[in-house]
Amino acid sequence: MDTRRTPRSADRSADRSADRSVSRSGGLHRRTRSGARTAAGLLATAVLLVSACSSGSSTTSATAAAQEAALVALPRSTPAALTPYYDQKPAWRGCGVSGFECATIKAPLDYARPAAGDVRLAVTRKKATGPGKRLGSLLVNPGGPGGSAIGYVQAYAGIGYPAEVRARYDMVAVDPRGVARSEPVRCLDGPGMDTYTQTDNTPDDVKETDGLVRAYRTFAEGCGADSPRLLRHVSTVEAARDMDIVRAALGDRKLNYVGASYGTFLGATYAGLFPDRAGRLVLDGAMDPSLPARRLNLEQTAGFETAFRSFARDCVRHSDCPLGGAGTSPGQVGENLKAFFEKLDARPATTGAPDGRRLTESLATTGVIAAMYDEGAWQQLREALRSAMKENDGSGLLVLSDGYYERDADGGYSNLMFANSAVNCLDLPPAFDTPDEVRRALPTFEKASPVFGEGLAWASLNCAYWPVQATGEPHRIEAKGAAPIVVVGTTRDPATPYRWAQALAGQLSSARLLTHEGDGHTAYGRGSSCIDRTINAYLLRGTPPTDGKRCS
Repeated sequence: MDTRRTPRSADRSADRSADRSVSRSGGLHRRTRSGARTAAGLLATAVLLVSACSSGSSTTSATAAAQEAALVALPRSTPAALTPYYDQKPAWRGCGVSGFECATIKAPLDYARPAAGDVRLAVTRKKATGPGKRLGSLLVNPGGPGGSAIGYVQAYAGIGYPAEVRARYDMVAVDPRGVARSEPVRCLDGPGMDTYTQTDNTPDDVKETDGLVRAYRTFAEGCGADSPRLLRHVSTVEAARDMDIVRAALGDRKLNYVGASYGTFLGATYAGLFPDRAGRLVLDGAMDPSLPARRLNLEQTAGFETAFRSFARDCVRHSDCPLGGAGTSPGQVGENLKAFFEKLDARPATTGAPDGRRLTESLATTGVIAAMYDEGAWQQLREALRSAMKENDGSGLLVLSDGYYERDADGGYSNLMFANSAVNCLDLPPAFDTPDEVRRALPTFEKASPVFGEGLAWASLNCAYWPVQATGEPHRIEAKGAAPIVVVGTTRDPATPYRWAQALAGQLSSARLLTHEGDGHTAYGRGSSCIDRTINAYLLRGTPPTDGKRCS
């Protein structure tokens, strides 16, 4: 699953960024994420893990090992081989978006061998508007992995963040390597992705299981054929090291940063590698880097169930709810939705789409999950479900699914899902290695979510067929010596469960946990004046909240 930032006021085409969710292409699931290989020498690796790390399939042993493993800071001095990268001066130019300018910054493709070639990173900024003393650059990342930070800042953050923040900071974004404008990973063409997204991901028999495995293999082979060298170098650790080069190129002594969803893992990794250069960091919708892929997927599955139950309680209060009337329990609402999915599995609904696509079980499930990210989408979901269940019109759910996958009206897809898998499958060993492992785990996933558990368990298999071996392992991030870091968690967040924010705050030595009691994915800029005031005070005055502060 992936994690994505979904501010209520943001342009949806820009913020289909985690965090993260159930996509067959990999999900949050940092699914496989987190960085690090062992190495010798200053340039040999992005990160060292101390103590043992297990890459086995045992969730318990891998979790236990991660409790001992920790990200170790890189040396403060810049290695000579990297000096040319750190000494770059961006050549800013107009980029067709009012108020913004763009540039390209180079980073080494392989930090272990800087002379082996470069990767070109797209950067954009909108200068501080004033009044007030400029505080430097504020980098933002909306999540994913795979979400375009440039699209996010140009469509939302650079114009929608609080005016006082935009007055004092240059608003800056860099698309991570392999994402959007920064040498994007590609895997399938539009028709290929249409086939992939409609593949049955709740197989009932051997034939359907084989079909799902073929879909995963085809997707992975497409990625490997398109980007054979880059695919080995799109880890979160490498992206975090790229951010330090961008920081230096911008002329900032420290990195100020707001990361949402998967962006919290990226920001925490930066703090772990460069604690002395971590400025004011906000990590909103936090992830727990110490968990192995299977545990991450299982806990995110439970997070979507929590969010769905909130939706269910809201739905039955409305006379047009197709899943039950007043007094219907969330459990029964879930059973009714599951029955609808099973009906679609046997006979997809019409949609009226010009290309003839019908609403399959997999597309409908994705559409429902897409609406779990933001309670502001619940009415749209309710209406879409009513049309599909009562009138056999699946067009509304198809719109939600297409938005999740960033599919445009012409049938083209952004590279979000390609980059999502590329990063996830490099950052952590696979959640499952075989279909048999998935089958054995189904009862656990279905217990976590009777509605979504089966599909999310099978979605966790995709990295088993990835053409590049994972380089990362689960680990703690402590960032000893860093300035105060604000970690934000929402109590009923579907994509990044609240427990993850508690866990990350418990790992980071200088963390202050800020809690939003509410629904939806992430908290900043989503309607809580308490959250916004607290974060603004930290960004503008450097005043972190009291650890444990709660807002509604």
